[in-house]
Amino acid sequence: MKILLHTCCAPCLTYSAKAFQEKYNKVTALWFNPNIHPFKEYERRYKALEKYENKTRMDIIYIDEYRLESFIEEARKSDPRCEFCYELRLGKTAEVAAARGFDCFSTTLTISPYQDHELIEKVGKRMGEIKGIKFIYKDMRDGFSEHHKLANEMGLYKQGYCGCIFSEKERYQKELSE
Repeated sequence: MKILLHTCCAPCLTYSAKAFQEKYNKVTALWFNPNIHPFKEYERRYKALEKYENKTRMDIIYIDEYRLESFIEEARKSDPRCEFCYELRLGKTAEVAAARGFDCFSTTLTISPYQDHELIEKVGKRMGEIKGIKFIYKDMRDGFSEHHKLANEMGLYKQGYCGCIFSEKERYQKELSE
């Protein structure tokens, strides 16, 4: 079986790829993250994924779209904000998976204890139904510390926030208030 795995960053892919390779004979990653801002952060994560690809020879599909204005405009309208972001990325992953003959799709987002797992599962299933392909929810939070270790061993850039400009703001506001 072939699965397309949306990846938010190389560190999250380290553990997630291994977890999915236990069940699927072909795991391909997809980079589509127009939510990551500012541009330097987007670029760092993109280059870290290329580094991971070169080290592991994993198949990765890149959809390189940096859409600051449209992302911010749409995210501001969404409540909860993260739902729009999940719809955007998981919808594109479902679309690509269906078009390229994958059996199913999933995401590395579920390795993070900071993400809304119930919402990811709900959105993933909905996007799968719309595009006609099955979404696989896999809770990988038990690999959270392992993925940091693997990323360090590979010398991969690790970020300090989910990627959207809103979460970056929240991160720095929290640090300033402490």
